[in-house]
Amino acid sequence: MFQIFQKEVNSFLSSLIGYIVIGVFLTATGLFVWLFKDNILDFGYADLTSFFQVAPFVFLFLIPAITMKAFSEEVKSGTIELLFTKPISRWEIILGKYLASCYLILLALLPTLLYYYSVYQLGNPQGNIDSAAVFSSYLGLLFLGCVFAALGIFSSSLTDNQVTAFVLGFVLCLVLYYGIGRLSELSFLGASGYIVAQLGLDYQYDALSRGLIDSRNVLYFLSVIAIALWATKLKISAI
Repeated sequence: MFQIFQKEVNSFLSSLIGYIVIGVFLTATGLFVWLFKDNILDFGYADLTSFFQVAPFVFLFLIPAITMKAFSEEVKSGTIELLFTKPISRWEIILGKYLASCYLILLALLPTLLYYYSVYQLGNPQGNIDSAAVFSSYLGLLFLGCVFAALGIFSSSLTDNQVTAFVLGFVLCLVLYYGIGRLSELSFLGASGYIVAQLGLDYQYDALSRGLIDSRNVLYFLSVIAIALWATKLKISAI
């Protein structure tokens, strides 16, 4: 598994893909945090709400772009059969590719800690920021990114076309993050709408952003990741 992980990470970082993804993420979130309407400096409050609101939508586009070639390129080039002849299991292949994607997501998030440091220093008095809420929000964002990566890996296993894999990954992530929440607001669902809302990634992400890490939210994210990776295992086992 480590060899697959290392190969994928080197593939990201030896080309422009990894750097473009990190650069686009930092640029997009930085503009919303510091320059665009309702930015921190104009808002006048020491918090990172704008960052944690916009970051998931940036991830919606960037993470499927990271994962779209995970299996689709292997299938199209025919190297998937060669990979299967190696003394590694299907699970090791999947986990190696998946963890490499998560590693790149983590690399994209680490520089944004400068946002926290800057707001911490700018607070009046200094340090006037809810650090517990910030770090639980970071945890939620990392989990969200890992879920998107699992869905992207699954989408890549469904087709040998990278563009199709990107579109499928984007749609899956969008439905789970945004679609379920909007569905729960339909009037005919009545009181059951609250139950439907809890199935959405946005509900679980918002719950973690409140500063209290609930094991139920963590279990939800881990369950979605496990289901997506298990579905990927079923798909590539049929190749």
